[in-house]
Amino acid sequence: MSATSHQHNRRRRTYALVATAATLATAGALAAALPATASAGESSQKHGGGHHISRYQDVQLLSFNDLHGNLEPPAGSSGRVTELQADGTTKTIDAGGVEYLATHLRQAREGEKYSITAAGGDMVGASPLISGLFHDEPTIEALNKLDLDVTSVGNHEFDEGAKELARLQNGGCHPTAGCYTDKKFKGADFPYLAANVLSEKSGKPILAPYWVWKKKDVKIGFIGVTLEDTPGVVSAEGVKGLKFKDEVETINKYAKVLQRQGVKSIVALIHEGGQPASGSYNYNCDAPGAGDGISGPIADIAKNITPSVDALVTGHTHAAYVCTIPDPSGKPRMVTSAASFGRLYTDTTLTYDRFTGDISRTAVKSANRVVTRDVPKAPDMTELISKWNTLAAPIGNRAIGYISADIPSTGTESPLGDLIADAQLAYGKELDPETDLALMNPGGIRAPLTYAAKGAEGDGVVTYAEGFTVQPFSNTLNLQDLTGAQLIQVLKEQVSGTNAASPKILQISSGLTYTLDLTKSGADRVVTDSIKLNGAAIDPAATYRVAMNNFLAGGGDGFTTLGQGTNDLVGTDDLTVLEKYLTANSSPANPIAPPAANRITVVK
Repeated sequence: MSATSHQHNRRRRTYALVATAATLATAGALAAALPATASAGESSQKHGGGHHISRYQDVQLLSFNDLHGNLEPPAGSSGRVTELQADGTTKTIDAGGVEYLATHLRQAREGEKYSITAAGGDMVGASPLISGLFHDEPTIEALNKLDLDVTSVGNHEFDEGAKELARLQNGGCHPTAGCYTDKKFKGADFPYLAANVLSEKSGKPILAPYWVWKKKDVKIGFIGVTLEDTPGVVSAEGVKGLKFKDEVETINKYAKVLQRQGVKSIVALIHEGGQPASGSYNYNCDAPGAGDGISGPIADIAKNITPSVDALVTGHTHAAYVCTIPDPSGKPRMVTSAASFGRLYTDTTLTYDRFTGDISRTAVKSANRVVTRDVPKAPDMTELISKWNTLAAPIGNRAIGYISADIPSTGTESPLGDLIADAQLAYGKELDPETDLALMNPGGIRAPLTYAAKGAEGDGVVTYAEGFTVQPFSNTLNLQDLTGAQLIQVLKEQVSGTNAASPKILQISSGLTYTLDLTKSGADRVVTDSIKLNGAAIDPAATYRVAMNNFLAGGGDGFTTLGQGTNDLVGTDDLTVLEKYLTANSSPANPIAPPAANRITVVK
């Protein structure tokens, strides 16, 4: 597929111009003024007819990332952002929901003749029931209505494999589920970009590597990539037949291609991110110096991408930041991420220089904006949500359990992580009474369970839809044998190898305990002598029967030792396992209380 061949398929649209435009804050090192030769809208050049046009043209770039099918406002902490106040305190703000996101984006476009909306991947996948039950067709419909222009793929776009991603792009009914309504699914109006995702057979990108936005004499190229380690965070079946190339090499390659085509203004959409120094969306990421407030993979990537790329829209880590990280020539370049779940969007002004055809970097301004819920809901989104909720209701409204309070999903060890691991251990013992323990990957837990009712079910009632939002992957629950030495190694892999810089702490079932000493480094952070099962030290020579999902059983998330287990037994899907446990262990009169989350002793 050529880079621009998707354009003729895109539905004609006029860019929505509604309500009021947001004022932009200039970020850190890019606070410099326009070049001394001109200010935006002042310097001009004469065209043949004698009229003048401005040398500089401001182009609005609205961006977001990691929506994950969250059409309705996310629950609990997943639906809030933290805002830093002038006096140094913080407050939380309820945020998210496409009814509000649509209104905010439409208001931001008010009066902006040159406006682009782009995304940084993971628009779908790990989605709540309203979208996930229908293979994310509802989210693609919503993004079309949002007038999304372009997005990179993320790792979750591969949860159901390349063929399903192609269907989301091009349309057509699901191969097994069929059509959900009397209308054929039309696919995405916008191109998905996958520059570094190649077919093993052809060696070529499976989707367009880049796309060029044009309006009158202004043109801006977009290159889209996902993280090179996508195979490490997606099931093997999802990435079968695909190769994932280095992000920097790929972007630099296609930047040259665009330049040869006369496109000098370039934005990279990268589904890889970093960890900001603060959890507040509006903190100064450039203090004390440019990019000092950000660490992680995106910092290294940004420092190596060719200076011909003018801005980076990133994602994957679900963090919020607006930073300037120096490019290889030492010049500051904007790097942004808008958290996740539609809680924020980034409002960036790219100043296009008609003389050079490039972006004036010193004039780039950017800020993250909160998708507050104090604006009118977009009626077209309300209608869309209502349509799909009506279809999902017979399945989603069914009660599967009862809780006495919120069960959070955050923290090194979370109460919900404990509950899910306990559910998997209980199911493992049903399959094989010799099952000893269960391990759950934290990334597979997508939301908390909240006590307050979302609909008419009543407080404390856990519905199937809520369970689906927590565990939407349809992973199977597997049993396998590990030696005690292997089990110890698995726990050390949480904080070493590929997980050394960003630990992935497995959630563990009742009876397994150990100490995590964060004052140490690497594998030593897991204190070997402290690892015990039901009070007894792990015997390196003994065999332990371990329950886990098929993602972990395949060595996912850097747990290579789990890929070496033996005597595999495959059970039902993980959501059914959670449902069985909640149903068996709770009732209206005896709801489940949040577990204490005291199995891992953390030393800081």
